[in-house]
Amino acid sequence: MSQPRTLIVGDVHGCADELDDLLALAGFARGDRLVMVGDMVAKGPDSAAVVGRVRELGGLAVLGNHELPVLAWERARRDRAPLPKVKEVHRKVAESLTPADHDWLAVLPYYLTLPELATLVVHGGFDPSVPLAGQDPGTMVNIRSIRANGSASRRIEDGVPWASLWQGPLHVVFGHDAVRKAQMHPYATGLDTGCVYGGELTAIEFPSRKILRVPARKTWCDL
Repeated sequence: MSQPRTLIVGDVHGCADELDDLLALAGFARGDRLVMVGDMVAKGPDSAAVVGRVRELGGLAVLGNHELPVLAWERARRDRAPLPKVKEVHRKVAESLTPADHDWLAVLPYYLTLPELATLVVHGGFDPSVPLAGQDPGTMVNIRSIRANGSASRRIEDGVPWASLWQGPLHVVFGHDAVRKAQMHPYATGLDTGCVYGGELTAIEFPSRKILRVPARKTWCDL
């Protein structure tokens, strides 16, 4: 019996039509598994449609840095606490989502382990010098580089790609780094190809490890 397909999708950022285009290209069908690398929301035209589609398909996801302020705003609203200062784009996303959407987002993990694929899924990445159990949540959603002194950085110009130093044994699929675009390292694959910035929406299919891409319908946001 062949292994069911898993489709891991890069940063969608509210580009619902492009997500549909990618699912159509993949021939996504009942029995396939959808996994999102985070940053499903913000910047693009319809974050609520993206979250709704992933939920409808029974998809899995990890938290990205753009989900966090949306969750913080909604948590404060529900608790009738002072609303945090978040960007307008995140407030608008929070207001557009249903209570069920928020409940779903609120329990997403920072990373997923797909043991049958020997694969981890995370939004930003991992510090290669830290055991998996000790990874910092802020690092997992924000890391892009490792400095010469071995410390983690959020900036692309501040070191080498963290993924180039990841030694496995589990393969990591991640997003978050639209400037570097697709990254293909021995033990890590980066899928953020800047769809919301007019680039492409990219996915990797398992077990074949085939890369699938669709173009952005338009430039929705400046990089």
